[in-house]
Amino acid sequence: MLLPILVSVPHAGLRVPSEVAPACLLTPAQIAEDGDEHAAAIYDIAAEVRHYVTTDIARAVVDLNRAENDRRPDGVVKTHTCFNVPVWREPLGEQAVESLLARHYRPYHLRLGALAGQDVRLAVDCHTMLAVGPPIGPGPGQERPRVCLGNADGTCPEEWMACLQRAFREQFGPGVTVNEPFRGGFITRSHAAEMSWVQLELSRGPFATDAEKRRRVLLSLRAALACIDALGS
Repeated sequence: MLLPILVSVPHAGLRVPSEVAPACLLTPAQIAEDGDEHAAAIYDIAAEVRHYVTTDIARAVVDLNRAENDRRPDGVVKTHTCFNVPVWREPLGEQAVESLLARHYRPYHLRLGALAGQDVRLAVDCHTMLAVGPPIGPGPGQERPRVCLGNADGTCPEEWMACLQRAFREQFGPGVTVNEPFRGGFITRSHAAEMSWVQLELSRGPFATDAEKRRRVLLSLRAALACIDALGS
């Protein structure tokens, strides 16, 4: 039976759109490192859940987990990666930025909004995180937990968060935090008015294979949903 979940995987893509590819300075390795490495394999669960949304566009080019007006170096259309590496030979003009937003950013968010509440109980924005914080990001140089669940103090009920944390701890051990180091990004915050959202961050540390991480994620989500259902009985 399909899990009644809407899954978003916004940072698994590696493609630089052709219209800006000549201006991109990044190597394939740098593009992969700035994105959510291993996310495509770990969250390859489209056949297991009600709705699944992802993109092949690289995070280093268009970050779907940023506000549209976020024009910081690590904003929606980046000038620098999370390792502070320049993305472009020269700054993109506003026309190029607008084209990227129109073609890749807005359709993704429209899709999430259209699927909200469509036979689903919960939406999960799925990410992987570096095992140690990068120069740009929360906790530079600090070791991160195996799992971080973020609800920005309100995008998902606290009782549900307790179910999620308990379920993930059963599969991943005690290193499962809530809102530390990530509290939940733009996707969870901006779509929380439509339904309950949680951000899931899984460490890229080598404590398990991608296949094993995928298995544990699925078991965790199933157990969490059973717990959430029991709360309503």
